[in-house]
Amino acid sequence: MLHRIARASTRHPLTVIALWLLFLLLGFGLGTGVFARLSDSVPDVPGTESDRASEYLDGIDPAGESITAVVAGTAVSDTALRTQVDAAVTDLRDIANIAAVPDPYTTRGLLAEDGRALVIPVTLKGGLDDDAEETVLDAAGDRIHQIRAPDVHVSGGPLLGQQLGERAQEDVARAEIISLPVVLVLLLLIFGGFRAAGLPLVVAVSGVAGAFLALFGFSQFTDISVYAIQVTTMLGLGLAVDYALLMVVRFREERRTTDDVVEAVHRTVAGAGRTVLFSGLTVAVSLTGLLVFPSIFLRSMGFAVAAVVVIDMLAALTLLPALLARFGGKIAPAKDRTAEEEGRVFARLARFATGRPVVVTVASVAALLVLALPATGMKINIGDAQQLPTSTEARQLDDTVGAHFPPGTGVSKVTVVLKPGTDTATAERIKALSPGTESRELPGGTTVLSMQHSGSADGKAATDLVQRVRDVRGDEPVQVTGVAARLVDFRAMLGDRAPWAAVTVLAGIFVLLFAFTGSVLIPLRTIFTTLLSLGAALGVVVWVFQDGHLASALGSQELGALSLTAPPLIIAIAFGLAMDYELFILARMRETWLRTGDAQEAVVTGLRRSGRVVSCAALLLAVVFGAFMTGGFAPILQIGLGLTLAVLIDATLVRMLLVPATMALLGRRAWWAPERLRRAHDRFGLHEEAPPAAPELTRQR
Repeated sequence: MLHRIARASTRHPLTVIALWLLFLLLGFGLGTGVFARLSDSVPDVPGTESDRASEYLDGIDPAGESITAVVAGTAVSDTALRTQVDAAVTDLRDIANIAAVPDPYTTRGLLAEDGRALVIPVTLKGGLDDDAEETVLDAAGDRIHQIRAPDVHVSGGPLLGQQLGERAQEDVARAEIISLPVVLVLLLLIFGGFRAAGLPLVVAVSGVAGAFLALFGFSQFTDISVYAIQVTTMLGLGLAVDYALLMVVRFREERRTTDDVVEAVHRTVAGAGRTVLFSGLTVAVSLTGLLVFPSIFLRSMGFAVAAVVVIDMLAALTLLPALLARFGGKIAPAKDRTAEEEGRVFARLARFATGRPVVVTVASVAALLVLALPATGMKINIGDAQQLPTSTEARQLDDTVGAHFPPGTGVSKVTVVLKPGTDTATAERIKALSPGTESRELPGGTTVLSMQHSGSADGKAATDLVQRVRDVRGDEPVQVTGVAARLVDFRAMLGDRAPWAAVTVLAGIFVLLFAFTGSVLIPLRTIFTTLLSLGAALGVVVWVFQDGHLASALGSQELGALSLTAPPLIIAIAFGLAMDYELFILARMRETWLRTGDAQEAVVTGLRRSGRVVSCAALLLAVVFGAFMTGGFAPILQIGLGLTLAVLIDATLVRMLLVPATMALLGRRAWWAPERLRRAHDRFGLHEEAPPAAPELTRQR
């Protein structure tokens, strides 16, 4: 298959390049339309109690979205300011599709006790389509911003989603502006020539275009989270550079043995292309775990990110060979080095680890477990505007309200739906759980309770209240919804489906690694070491953001919990990236093993020949992930830091020390498989062209 792909790409390189150019134009043209279709409804899980209760309420009492404005920074009793606010309220009520705008001067709770701030809630009519909603939001926002006061901020509801989408677009643009020049400079240092350095960037830009186009396509069928843009773009950019780096390095090596550029491309695809193929498949399989969860957010992220990985893989296997066939003749071959000169540092590391396998394994595992320890106390929540940078309007509104109003002002309450037939005594016991409970009757005999709580909308007090209501109701027709209830249901969903997701991913990874290596022990060893590095990265993220250590240095603060988006995405993506580097190393180890049959030599030579590529790839990927941490949005900071640490820990401590040490412990057994599985691999596994094994080695195998 890879030979056919290579021949097709090199036979018609201009056609392949033209098709990818068309794809790139579609990605940056049509694909960028996804920025207007982003959603911030992350915690919704279809079929859960909170989701059913919300749908029930929408059916009998459809309510419109609402936004909030705050005016502050001066005495709100000032006659001139009151005249402006009264005029704005009157104008807002006259805007089509606005249902209600209370007078902040006469409505209880909308004036701050210090007299220097007021809140204007704006409720839209229900049942609006996207265009009508956008029109009324723009009109309302423009009118409120005409109020002349030191601080005027508008956000909340669908307006928050718009602001997050705009912020996501700005963050992606900033990250690309920062990362691409740095990556180019590093590639120039690695290759020493502009042509070789430029090819990975061409593939990387194609990966970004693919990310946009994939997300736009999925947005036609499902909601796409505001987090998807940064995550898919950073992964698409990083993996494209990784794959292209591996291919170009191998191409330059092949050019040392042949002057025929096309032949060098074919050999590159047959060798490094196989690694890219398996790497792309393993990363995609790692992300299939997200599809096990019923959460629309997690499923859409799984589909979108897997699609981007496949696009990067296809670009490396088709576009890059076409570019190499067309322009590779001007790329200088790799310098001739003796076996001792090539990768001396990595060879020394390998010999050090294989010479002291027990000590290195115990010390490495202990260090990783210490780093992973904070992850045992990990908490997740939905989060609020405090996760946003201080420059965003939603954060400024939240800070202003917090500075002038009592804690809990504007915080979403726990909503309890008492359906017809609910026992009166049960209803009274539920009301007694919160002194600030408000009640309203709906048509058909349904009663809705809005229950006050202390703290944030998804804090411990709110989630505890949800649990108490569910404990008290017994078998009565009572349902709980709201932000806190959605978080409780989301956590329960993660707990229920996480084991199935883990089994799905680990089984898929095992099968792919067996197909790649022909061994049953190497996949088990790989999964074990990868889980250790993943736990270490997640533990540091918890220590920084949840516990507040060094968070300020990253532009954040102690949040008390991680965003519920971060852990599943860090786990899924980092696991796939770890497989990426594992395959880079295993490919070289296996080549040596097939040629020599010497397990010790396979480890040393494999690390000697792959160590530089893995280190350079990890550095480039860390630059890409680090650039996305300049936006200041806490969930993206958490994901960016987690992936950066996972890559660096995996490419250094794990792959350079723990992997050779554990391979040394296994010895020749590392490449063992039962006879039936060996025959299955010989028949169905993918094989690269390799020198024939010695007869003695063949008999031993």
